[in-house]
Order: sequence, then structure tokens, then C-alpha cells
Amino acid sequence: MATQEITTEALHMCFSEYEELLNNLSEGQWGIQSLCPDWDIRGVGIHLSGIEDLLLGWSPSSPEEWPPFGEMAEFEKTSSEWTNNAFVEKTRIILEERKVELGALDSTGWDTPCMTPVGSGTYGRFMNIRVFDFWVHQRDITLPLGIETNDSGVHADIALDEVHGSLGYIVGKKIGLPEGMSIGFRLNGGIERDMFVNVDGRAQVVDDISGPSVELVANSTSFIMLACGRIDPQEEIATGRISWSGDNEWGEKAARNLRFTM
Repeated sequence: MATQEITTEALHMCFSEYEELLNNLSEGQWGIQSLCPDWDIRGVGIHLSGIEDLLLGWSPSSPEEWPPFGEMAEFEKTSSEWTNNAFVEKTRIILEERKVELGALDSTGWDTPCMTPVGSGTYGRFMNIRVFDFWVHQRDITLPLGIETNDSGVHADIALDEVHGSLGYIVGKKIGLPEGMSIGFRLNGGIERDMFVNVDGRAQVVDDISGPSVELVANSTSFIMLACGRIDPQEEIATGRISWSGDNEWGEKAARNLRFTM
């Protein structure tokens, strides 16, 4: 897991890029369908801004305490009455307050146990997940609008870390790679990273494999968005943003079955 300093830097990058994105949206773009089936562009924004709003002032008091997600409904109701410009201004205020709050947080607060969207963890672990959420949701907005994004940096690395940590599950359960086989993922583009999984009793992430059974080569953003179920594998294959070598059958299965979350 990324350190407090790095994660805080990544959140600042997410906040800045998100605010800039909202500021540059035209009136006609807010209602366009995002990559999330249930949300248009504004719906994604309400989700991102609303979560940061409910986190303001929240300090978990026990390992069993969840973030106050129940407050989201009130934010959705209130924000529905705002114009797009008012929503952007409210978001600016929320993010500025969150930056101050994060900057004042000491290591004890960062390491405080609490519940997170992936189970028991710490406040800091939850903030890593917030980076992932921001990074992916920003692309839920920009990809359908054809807006270029910064796909490198510490926020991109942390977003990829969330997928990297789940590769054992993806390879074992979603792809179903059989016993005795191995797979390498070689990413390029915004992030260059090599990742490996070996199936020995169960699928496990390993540091390196000499001559894996199959290798996938993919654009890092395509890889993350495929893992999140946001984009069509066939389109990524057709454009060459993901390809494979080695065992052809399992290479194609891997390319088409990376989705582990939505």
C-alpha cells in the first residue's frame, strides 16, 4: 500500500484534475451517458463530490465503523437543485476543505482502523481506494467525451495497484487459468509495469516468471478499465491496445475476462 505522503499527493492530483475537468465541461456534456450504466456525466460527478463531502470531518472511532455512506442520499437530493455551475463551485469548496483536512492528518489518524469498501482496513487504506475510485471515474467521464487525460503519475500507479493486488483472483476465478500454467502482463503507455501470476495449487501473484505460458501486452489505461468492466474487450483487441502471445486460447480468454469489478 502506498504511504500517507504518496497517497495524499495522489489525492491532490485527483482533486485538481477532476476540478479542471468539471470547469471545462460544456452545458451539453453534463447529460451525456458515462461509462457507468446508471449515471450520466453529472451522475458520476455527484458520486465523486458526494463521497468527499461526507468524508469531511469523519474520523472513525472503532475498527467496525463504516464511512457515513448514508449521508450520500441527502447530498444527491440537495445537489439535484443546483445548476451545473453551482455544482462545480460546491465541488471546489469540498475539495479545498478535504485538502486541508488531509494535510492536517497525522500518522495516528491515517492508521486508524475502520471498515472500507473492500472490508476491514484503515483510514489510509480507504484513501488508497479513493484514489482508485477517482482515477477510474474520471475516465468514465473523459472516455465517452473524447477528452485526453494524464494517464501516468502516482495516482495512476495507485489505481493500478488495486488491480495488481487482485490479479490472483482475476486469473484464478475470472480467467480460470488451469493448474501448472502461468501468465505475464506487460503494460505500456501511461504506466510501464510487468506483473506475473503462477497457478500452483491456486493462482498467486509472483515477482517474476521465466517463460510464462501466456503473455498479455496492454495499454495500462485499457488494462485498468477492462478490469473494471468499463470498456469492450473486442474493441481493445481490434485496435491492438491489448494483445497476447504464447498459448493462444488462454491468451484470448485472458484478454476477454479481466473484469473483476464494476
